[in-house]
Amino acid sequence: MSNSDTRRLVLLNPGPVNVHDDVRAAIAAPDSCHREPEAAALIDRVRAKATTVAGGDDSFTSVVLAGSGTAALEAVFSSVVPANGRILILDNGHYADRITRIVDLHRIPYQRLEFGWTHAIDLAEVDRVLADDPSLTHVALVHHETSTGQLNPLREVGEIVARHRRSLAVDAISSLGSEKVDVYADHIDWLVSTANKNLEALPGSSIVTARHSSFTALADVAPHTFYLDLHAHYRAQEHEHAPLFTPALQVLASLDAALDRTLDEGVQARGKRYAALAQRIREGLRERGATFLLDPEHQANSVTNVYLPSGISYLQLHDALKERGYVIYSTQAQLDGLFRVANMGQLTDNDITGFLHAYDDALTALSQQLDVEVGA
Repeated sequence: MSNSDTRRLVLLNPGPVNVHDDVRAAIAAPDSCHREPEAAALIDRVRAKATTVAGGDDSFTSVVLAGSGTAALEAVFSSVVPANGRILILDNGHYADRITRIVDLHRIPYQRLEFGWTHAIDLAEVDRVLADDPSLTHVALVHHETSTGQLNPLREVGEIVARHRRSLAVDAISSLGSEKVDVYADHIDWLVSTANKNLEALPGSSIVTARHSSFTALADVAPHTFYLDLHAHYRAQEHEHAPLFTPALQVLASLDAALDRTLDEGVQARGKRYAALAQRIREGLRERGATFLLDPEHQANSVTNVYLPSGISYLQLHDALKERGYVIYSTQAQLDGLFRVANMGQLTDNDITGFLHAYDDALTALSQQLDVEVGA
């Protein structure tokens, strides 16, 4: 595909995603000053809708940040643990390791409970560790660990953490909008999400959802950062009805439109749509001899890790598929020999059919090329 080619690329990477035309059009919102009432109204709408998607009522609210999901992660994990607190990080993948790197950088005391990539979280071990160590005040969980495509047991972990009266912070960056997430039923104290995955918006915004009382209590926690001071952002958005710093207003306008579409479709319906697309991808690749990293019961509804065909590298497969209009995704170095296929965003059955045909065509071309190279 040449640089001048304007064909639609089908994005099978785990964000950014293909978005609806309404969402893309919304970014053409008029130029606006971020200190004007219309900007405040936009921010308030986004905050309210994001809170609803997360299952919160009037006792909850959301803060929006300009930045990717990692910005919201750092805002939470650098802001919510008090000086006498410690955080327990439940680690079975790359993004739990990212949380560890954040808290380590900010010199926040933590304990890392490692289960190993692709391994399930041992709930009994979580229960035991919390019972044995009262100094652990917070627990960090990645709901959908996209490095492996694994869905972790949010409801069960939430019940354990609540029983021990600790605070649960959840990375729902790759789950909110399609998987079951409910700040009440899951006992979530801090929920981190982003625009450009299952919420089907454009990249550039992230969200933190929590109780008003939890945000207010952050006044007593010394901030570790200036730009990502979560209490300062809450105070500005909630009480001053103005952003703390200059936000990406046009990007927020697209998120506003995407949240409308999320609420209209419903998270449960979107989850079913994603699950059906994932099933088509998995069945189609299985019929072609592919094997997968995870057993079906551990897979999320939007990402599939697939072993590469014998003799073909990731870059070869990626480039061959991109030439045909489809973008797959790499894995971290720990999972060499695999590639990822995501089905987030505005994808159709025809997109999946086209991908499978392109996969066939790409393998045929690459196999022929390999035969020529071996013969030479």
